[in-house]
Amino acid sequence: MNMATLEELTDRIRAAAAADSGLATSIKLDLKGQGVIHIDGAAVSNEDLPADLVVTVALNDLAALGKGELDPTRAMMTGRLRLSNMALAMQLQPKIQSLFSKAA
Repeated sequence: MNMATLEELTDRIRAAAAADSGLATSIKLDLKGQGVIHIDGAAVSNEDLPADLVVTVALNDLAALGKGELDPTRAMMTGRLRLSNMALAMQLQPKIQSLFSKAA
C-alpha cells in the first residue's frame, strides 16, 4: 500500500475533524517540508497558520504512528516526533491519537 498524499491526508483529517470537532485547541501538523495541515475545530487547511500545538512529524512517520507501528514515546525520544507544548500534547493525547489513526 502506498502512502497517502498530503491532499488525501488533509481530506481524511478534515472528515475526522468534522465528525468530532471536540478539539478546543488548534493543532498544526508540520510534515517536515512535505506540507502543513492546520486543524482548528472543524476547519482544516494546508495553510501555515499559528497553532496552540505544533506537531512536527514526517508524513511516513505520521502514517506509522496512526497504524500503531511507531510508538509515540519512542518517536519523540529519537526525534522523529516533536511537540511544541508537551503538557498540552499530553492533555490532547487521545484526540491526537484518534486523528493519527484516521490519517493512517
